Amino acid sequence: MSGLSCGSPIGAQATGTLDTIRQTRTIRIAHRESSLPFSYLDENRVPVGYAVDLCKKIAEAVQRQLKLPRLEVVYVPVSSVTRIPAIVEGKADLECGSTTNNAERRKQVAFTIPHFIATVRMLVRVDSGIQNWVDLRGKTVVTTKGTTTIKLLTDRDKVRALDLKIVEGTDHAASFALLEAGTAEAFPMDDALLFGLRASARTPEKFTVTGASLSAEPYAIMLRKDDPAFKRVVDLEMARLIHDGQLQALYQKWFERPISPRGINMKMPMHNLFRGTLQYPSDSVGD
Repeated sequence: MSGLSCGSPIGAQATGTLDTIRQTRTIRIAHRESSLPFSYLDENRVPVGYAVDLCKKIAEAVQRQLKLPRLEVVYVPVSSVTRIPAIVEGKADLECGSTTNNAERRKQVAFTIPHFIATVRMLVRVDSGIQNWVDLRGKTVVTTKGTTTIKLLTDRDKVRALDLKIVEGTDHAASFALLEAGTAEAFPMDDALLFGLRASARTPEKFTVTGASLSAEPYAIMLRKDDPAFKRVVDLEMARLIHDGQLQALYQKWFERPISPRGINMKMPMHNLFRGTLQYPSDSVGD
């Protein structure tokens, strides 16, 4: 596959995705600009990341399927607000980031086999003695305003009578700052985010991610709904990457080794829950 550009997406096509790609010899990949390590911009403002690498592999599979001598990749930047419309309106063929496959979204788009399972755990100081949720009884915890984690914490508080004191940070950085300052004793949130915050901290060795998983959210690449021919190519390539061990190798590259631009290391081994799903790859997920 050759050709790489970032530019304005073109409008939705009435024909199937494969037909459009064959005609234009272009595949459009939607990406996030700051969802490290899934999809973000490197020091040269080029899209990189775990999900981006997977989408490149899918693009190569599409090129092979269509027997094209070359296939240009056009990158389409999206946000959490614009990512679904980009697929629905045909501005992008694949969305490569950290989007959860759930029933509500499947009303508008399709998903391939998950490339990650996010779980809500907690970030604590190594010297806190906190290992699981029961250890939070009577303690102050922080989470970020407007996130679904607040409801999970409230529900756990009611079930276990933990008497939690919950404070809310205005954003993830503010929440981590409260933990760092000792104002809060734990910061529950999606584990990938917590590992990233720890890796980026001034003293990462002072923090650890711990606790049983409160939820499981499958991240998967989005594509257009009701396009079975294109989805079959995408699904078959994802299954091949898993069976050949290439997805697992990409996971190690992005989650267990230093990555650009600052050489941070997430030090996030693959969760047993995700490892288990890879034994029987499927786009069917629980809601």
